[in-house]
This record gives sequence, C-alpha cells and structure tokens, in this order.
Amino acid sequence: MPHPKKPEKERTPAEARTSAMRILARREHSVAQIKRKLGQRGHDEQTATEVVESLTESGFQSDSRYAETLARSRANQGYGPLRIRAELKEARVPDAQIRAAFEALDCDFTERAVQARAKKFGAAPGRGEAWQKQYRFLATRGFDSDQIRAALKGQPED
Repeated sequence: MPHPKKPEKERTPAEARTSAMRILARREHSVAQIKRKLGQRGHDEQTATEVVESLTESGFQSDSRYAETLARSRANQGYGPLRIRAELKEARVPDAQIRAAFEALDCDFTERAVQARAKKFGAAPGRGEAWQKQYRFLATRGFDSDQIRAALKGQPED
C-alpha cells in the first residue's frame, strides 16, 4: 500500500531569507540563481523576489560583484571572453554589469590564449590536424578567432 503524502509545510519569508543567506555564504550568486534555488527549496516566486530584493538592498547580494568575481575566476582558469560572457548571460546578469566586469578585469585575453594553448599542448602546432585540434580547444574555451590565431603562432600580437 503506498504511503500517504505528507502535506507540504508552509514556507515562511524568514526561512527563505535564511536559505538565501546560506546560499550566499558559500559563494556569490546572481539574482536569478538565488531565485531559482529558493524555488527548488519550495519557496514561492513572490517570496523569493522579495527576499532577494532585500538582500540586494542590504548589500549581501550584488550582480556586479558576482560578475566581477566570476569573470576574474574564469579568466584565471584559462577561459576566454566569449565563454565568460555567455556564462554571465546564462546567470541573467544585466549587460551593463557584464561590461563593467570586463572593464574591471583588465586582462589580455590574447596572452591568456597563448598560455592556455601552451599549458595544454606545449609547442605551437604546425599545420593540419594539430593546428585544427588546438584551434578547436581554444574556441571551446571561449577565445575569439584573432586571439586563437595569435596563440597558434605562439606569441600575442602587438
């Protein structure tokens, strides 16, 4: 005989705030990510919106801070601007904050492409399959075609 379902406990705004604070204690999150996670924990959309707005007003949550942290982290991991920008857009960070994060980053992505290629493959490729393989690798890391071509030559262009 199947077990009867227990009625779901009513979620309070205080519980939603506590959940959101726990989420933010681990790492930075965007507004959309926190709302989604609160929804997964059984909080209704209106409560989640109110809690996130409150956290943003009090400075506990900031899309700008999230964007800068993620951009810096991914750049240091060897990812390119296209991949970083796509990840920020997926997190629904506003375009103005994405641009500000890239301005604050102050990173030479061509040099990062050179470093990523050298770390993965060592010497610069000749032509043919090796060149294509390294090009695909850098493209999936989020570098644009100019950055990739410079990296495959083995040095950044001036």
